[in-house]
Amino acid sequence: MAIEYLKRGKSDADRAEDDAKTRAVVEATLKDIETRGDAAVRELSEKFDNYSPASFRLSQQEIDDLIAQLSDRELADIKFAQEQVMNFARAQRASMTDIEVETLPGVILGHKNIPVQSVGCYVPGGKFPMVASAHMSVATASVAGVPRIIACTPPFQGKPNPAVIAAMHLGGADEIYVMGGIQAIGAMALGTETIDPVHMLVGPGNAFVAEAKRQLFGRVGIDLFAGPTETMVIADETVDAEICATDLLGQAEHGYNSPAVLVTNSRKLAEETLSEIDRLLGILPTADTARVSWEDYGEVILCDSYDEMLQVADEIASEHVQVMTDRDDWFLDNMTCYGALFLGPRTNVSNGDKVIGTNHTLPTKKAGRYTGGLWVGKFLKTHSYQKILTDEAATLIGEYGSRLCLLEGFVGHAEQCNVRVRRYGGINVPYGAPAPYRDAAE
Repeated sequence: MAIEYLKRGKSDADRAEDDAKTRAVVEATLKDIETRGDAAVRELSEKFDNYSPASFRLSQQEIDDLIAQLSDRELADIKFAQEQVMNFARAQRASMTDIEVETLPGVILGHKNIPVQSVGCYVPGGKFPMVASAHMSVATASVAGVPRIIACTPPFQGKPNPAVIAAMHLGGADEIYVMGGIQAIGAMALGTETIDPVHMLVGPGNAFVAEAKRQLFGRVGIDLFAGPTETMVIADETVDAEICATDLLGQAEHGYNSPAVLVTNSRKLAEETLSEIDRLLGILPTADTARVSWEDYGEVILCDSYDEMLQVADEIASEHVQVMTDRDDWFLDNMTCYGALFLGPRTNVSNGDKVIGTNHTLPTKKAGRYTGGLWVGKFLKTHSYQKILTDEAATLIGEYGSRLCLLEGFVGHAEQCNVRVRRYGGINVPYGAPAPYRDAAE
């Protein structure tokens, strides 16, 4: 076996040291929330978000006023994306049936699918307003039939983000709180004087949010370990450096510790992708974040064969795996450890993040070895994948995805969609611009 690293990220030892520091901060903070309740939550919100409203819970009037700030187009795009997620969740839910069987004469065995009675959904939003995360947690919990759904999101630029609040409300949240980080996770799980605790926590977040969920697991249920985003591109010479670099940086812009890995059997593609990443970092508006992630956590791994590529991919067990080869379905048939697969150059991780319908709350830090992503069935090891077969579909989804990404400020995500709109739709979308809206009847 001849695997060569053309670029390495932080060592395992350095990553472990970072994790240890995070664990200590989270442990102390959760103890404070459990002891002092609302007072601790308010102090943390003032300290980290400079936000201290009369009430962290939004009233119905406040929700209505925030939704009214959105344009008709923005609201329609949010509803389109949410409907795709709910459609897939409904199909998954329909696959889970109650059964009653007579295994022996007079012996009746059965099972029922009973929803968790209360769920707390965390929707990230301090750096970017993660509108799509509300669909993935709140709307999916609603499809599952959860009786009480509460949702928390941090303020964005000092106030509630209208698009996130709209997605939470439309998705079926019964209570909406504007608070973020460890204080939100702790308040939902432990309860305070004004917030009743929940039975389960779901949703992605930064390293502190993920660690808070990990420490609270057992006291409450959690969906899975969903920390900072991870992406892997498995590619051969059927694609080029532009599309590989775009897909890597499109996810590296999430935060300063977002691993992005290229696995390839082409030295030419590997070297050209490294050069293309340097070029794109010169023009990407979110390059300040993406560059740090790429420098500290980016990797380029050169393999001799497809079998080696498969082995490396399963060992890393990345959250998102973009496969662009001459044998995409072979990887689908043979990969066993990942969050979700994105098959072929017409699709991309941004589709799954925002609009196509599969859930984007997925296992990180090798958790894909034992669990799949969030879905109505939860905790069963169920994996999602997606495939776009026609140019028309790639263009349609790309247009919606482009606008929805820019609504949240994810220029790199939008470019993942735009490059498909240009290639498969022949529409000239300038770099970083939203795709134009075309009525479906045209």
